[in-house]
Amino acid sequence: MVTITGRGLSVEDVAAIARTGEKVAPLAPEIRQRMELSLTWVQEAVAAGDRKIYGVNTGFGSLASTPIAAADAGRLSRNLILKCCAGTGPPLSHELVRAMMAIRAGTLARGLSGVRPELADSLIRMLNRAVVPFVPSKGSLGASGDLAPLAHIALVLTREPEGSDREDWSGRAWFEGELMSGAEAMEAAGIPRLVPGPKEGLALTNGTTFMLAAAALAVEEAERLLDHADIAAALSLDALLALSSAFHPLLHEANGQKGQPEAAARIRTLMYGSRLIDSDPSRVQDAYSLRCVPQVHGPARDAVGFVRSRVESLLAGTSDNPLIFPEADGEGRAISGGNFHGQGLAFWHDLLGIVVAEVASLSERRCFRLLTPELNAGLPSMLVANPGLNSGLMLGQYTAAALVSENKTLAHPDSVDSIPSSANQEDHVSMGANAARHTLEILANVRTVLAVELVTAAQAVDLRERGAERLGRGTAAAYRQIRARVRFLDHDRPLTQDIEAVADLIGSDTILAEVRQAIGDEQRRG
Repeated sequence: MVTITGRGLSVEDVAAIARTGEKVAPLAPEIRQRMELSLTWVQEAVAAGDRKIYGVNTGFGSLASTPIAAADAGRLSRNLILKCCAGTGPPLSHELVRAMMAIRAGTLARGLSGVRPELADSLIRMLNRAVVPFVPSKGSLGASGDLAPLAHIALVLTREPEGSDREDWSGRAWFEGELMSGAEAMEAAGIPRLVPGPKEGLALTNGTTFMLAAAALAVEEAERLLDHADIAAALSLDALLALSSAFHPLLHEANGQKGQPEAAARIRTLMYGSRLIDSDPSRVQDAYSLRCVPQVHGPARDAVGFVRSRVESLLAGTSDNPLIFPEADGEGRAISGGNFHGQGLAFWHDLLGIVVAEVASLSERRCFRLLTPELNAGLPSMLVANPGLNSGLMLGQYTAAALVSENKTLAHPDSVDSIPSSANQEDHVSMGANAARHTLEILANVRTVLAVELVTAAQAVDLRERGAERLGRGTAAAYRQIRARVRFLDHDRPLTQDIEAVADLIGSDTILAEVRQAIGDEQRRG
């Protein structure tokens, strides 16, 4: 069970809640007290009416100078949610929506948003009862918060007051696998929908929560894919009779980079015990896609590690506007600024997408080399008997090449773009939500490219004399898992099921777990 402390969730916490349905503990009394302190300040400020507080007793965006009567402050919150429900496109994944809900609950629990603890309670109950709002994937500018994605969650959570003459919009949500209206889902789950009070519409919508949720899940996925990229590269190195000298520790320590020597060490460990490596006496040096793996994978890990550190900092921060400091200056303050702006997240998503796209690019080059007789150290063309009549794994490389090319387009940085909105009040936006969507697409493509390489490398190993017996300890473990799901290609057949089977193995960490066990066994043997 994950506990929301108000001091920030970890990447692993977010992934556990989002991916495996980990339960979330109820808020502790001290968190509720902290939230109620800022709530009381807002309520008293609204009742006094002697100060302007953005979005509490004023309009929004370019209407920020328009005063709002105290009696209408709650309706203003509900109106904000309604007007921000303008998202379009296919829905975000259940995992991503659950990550957003967990992060937003954590943000509210810090006590700087001026809202009731019941808002965070409701998000936690929705997570624990598996109520998942239907959130369209497109429509956020990545500034003023992820307004549209968060509003579609808030629409399910909130309602009109009793006796209202307005339609009670509730959006849509899944409950127990069935898509229904938000009101029906909440009723079926036994969770009351709340009438929003002053500031609560802003607190539910005005944050970088979609971008941050996507970044947390993307970092975890990128780390997993980099582990599998090391394995795929090592298996291809075995299959291509590569030279070990390119992975010598002295070489990599001399270059002065942090990640590069670590990447070389991982490859050496995976290939430990191989009798295919260094078995071609005529070889002087290998192509870049083989001998430069540490120079690519190492900096990629450095970049992903940097993004993780930034994501964890934001998970411990507060993205909302205005922020309520009930004890500041002796009488408390509401400070309006720009903590909803997602420029940093836009930068980091772009960086993440670029580095993992490049890892896949290197993987595709190894696939090409494995299939090409002039380059693959004596293996048959397209890694199949009777080439010509059979095309073997030719089309697997086509798929990898198509995805690598698509990644080059997706990796174009969104963070350099901006289109003004809200009558030029919001005259610079981050486009970080677009960056987030593109990064997630890149990661999905990278998983498939690595699956193609693993299928191709396993086929090449089988075409070497006693190839499987001569693998390294780590590469042999990976090979066994591939062959448990994908049989040797002795003549043409559809490749989709083979590629998807190995992509599933990557997604489930089955290969990685087997390899780690094998490497651990070797390390225990000394």
